[in-house]
Amino acid sequence: MFINFTNHPSDKWSEEQISVAEQSYGTIVDLPFPAVPTDADQAWISQEANAQIAKMDSLFTNADSHKNAVLCQGEFTLAFAVITRLLERGIKVVSAVSERNAREIQVDGETRKEVIFRFAGFREYAK
Repeated sequence: MFINFTNHPSDKWSEEQISVAEQSYGTIVDLPFPAVPTDADQAWISQEANAQIAKMDSLFTNADSHKNAVLCQGEFTLAFAVITRLLERGIKVVSAVSERNAREIQVDGETRKEVIFRFAGFREYAK
């Protein structure tokens, strides 16, 4: 099972990203990364990390457990807390790798930036 713990629902991914995720890790399940209040302290981060991991535990199945992985991308302090806990439990955690192509264009006298991301794979977090 592949838990997509980001703010980017898998139904918006490219066909290539979906294919690589399913072939490498199995069924994709979306678990939205929560908003982190600006005044969140370490205690809040720790409690939220534990709560999110409990949700993940309820989603993981025993079948093909060696393939279980989490794509974790979001607010840095919560992501770090979740990633650290998952790695300590032996659960594979990955980040999406993409090529970022940006260009500035002029529209009606305004400069706008267009950014295109091209999926390039998944990279494992390692201790």
